[in-house]
Amino acid sequence: MGAQHGDLQGGWKPAPSLISAGRGFLDLLLPPQALDGGSVGSPGLGAEAWSRITFIADPACDGCGAPFDFDPGPGVACPTCAARPKAFARARAACLYDEHSRNLILQLKHADRTDLAPLMARWLSRAAADLLAEADAIAPVPLHSSRLFARRYDQAAEVARPLARLANLPYLPDALIRRRATATQGGKSGSGRRRNVAGAFAVPPGRRRQVEGRRILLVDDVMTTGATLDACARALLGAGAASVSAAVIARVKEAPDVSM
Repeated sequence: MGAQHGDLQGGWKPAPSLISAGRGFLDLLLPPQALDGGSVGSPGLGAEAWSRITFIADPACDGCGAPFDFDPGPGVACPTCAARPKAFARARAACLYDEHSRNLILQLKHADRTDLAPLMARWLSRAAADLLAEADAIAPVPLHSSRLFARRYDQAAEVARPLARLANLPYLPDALIRRRATATQGGKSGSGRRRNVAGAFAVPPGRRRQVEGRRILLVDDVMTTGATLDACARALLGAGAASVSAAVIARVKEAPDVSM
C-alpha cells in the first residue's frame, strides 16, 4: 500500500487505454462536432468544408506567398515582388482567400469565433514550417486600441499565440502597436493601401529589446497587397530586428478590391 500511496502522492496518471476508452464513451454521448457544425472524427472542419478550402502548397512566390501555376524553381519571386520588394523578406499563406475560406475568416474576425484560431494556427504551422524554422519569435499584426476595445480581441493575436506554442517560439503580443486608427483597407488600390498604413505602426521604446537582433515572424489573417505587413516589417526593422517574415491564414491570389 505504501508504494501505491507514494505513486498517488507523486501524481498518478491513468493509462492511455483508460483515456482512450473514456474518450470513446464521451463520443457516444456527445458525438464530436466539426467547427463548421458538421460531424467529424477529430477536431477541425467537416469533410465537405475541408474539401472546398484551397490550401496553398509549393510552388509559391517566396516573397509574398502567392501560388504559382508552374514551378519556376526555389526562391523565385513573382513579378510584383521582383518589381517592388517588401520590407518583409519572405511570406507564406495557408490557403487562398475566396468564397470558401472567407466565411471562416470573417467568423474569426467579427463573430467571436476564437475557437477557430487553434485550427488556423495548425494550418500555418504546416504552410509556414520553413519560416518558423528560421524565426526567433512570433508577433501579431496589432489592432488600434479603439478597434480592440470594440472587438474585444485581436484575431491575428488569437492565431499567433497558439502558433508560437506549436513552434515552441517566444510570443511577442505587444512588440508592435498601431499608433493611429487607420481606415479599412477594403476598396483601396495598392498605392492607397500603402498610404493608409504608412507610419501607422511602431515598436514601443520599452519593447525594442524584444526585437533587436531577432528574426521575427509576423502573423495576420489575410494578405491582399501586403501593405499592412510591409508597414509592420518596416517598424520592426527600424527597431533593430534582424529580419522579418510573414505568415497569413489566407492570401488573395490577385490583388483586387476585396471587402474584409
